[in-house]
Amino acid sequence: MTLLLVYKALHIGFMVAWFAGIFNLPRIFVYHAGNTSSDVDAIFKIMERRLLYFVTPFAILTLIFGLLLIHSYGAAWFKASHWLHYKLLLVILLYCYHGYCFKLLADFKHNRNQKSPRFYRIFNEMPVLAMFAIILLAVLKPT
Repeated sequence: MTLLLVYKALHIGFMVAWFAGIFNLPRIFVYHAGNTSSDVDAIFKIMERRLLYFVTPFAILTLIFGLLLIHSYGAAWFKASHWLHYKLLLVILLYCYHGYCFKLLADFKHNRNQKSPRFYRIFNEMPVLAMFAIILLAVLKPT
């Protein structure tokens, strides 16, 4: 049981670190999309790249310790935990979101961004909503 708690603590800790970046990056995109200065543009590009590459290992470690938790609980628990299937669907969407951030990063890097600051403001709220849904599923475990 102690190893299970270690996995759970590390899963939560890495998830918090990952989300700190995933909450921040689109906010930088908002300001970058509204920017008109080439000097500031270069600074935004550095900030975005560093942040995304900094939080990506946290996303990977969140996944690893999440899978270790599922493995530790066992196949029977996994099959019976329908709430977990919904949580995993949201998690998959979050990893798609994270991957899409790399595409957006490349668009800014190559001066191809066509999206407005408003798009990024809305985009910024998506992981917040997913996080709340995931927390509710994990804590309430609805049947």
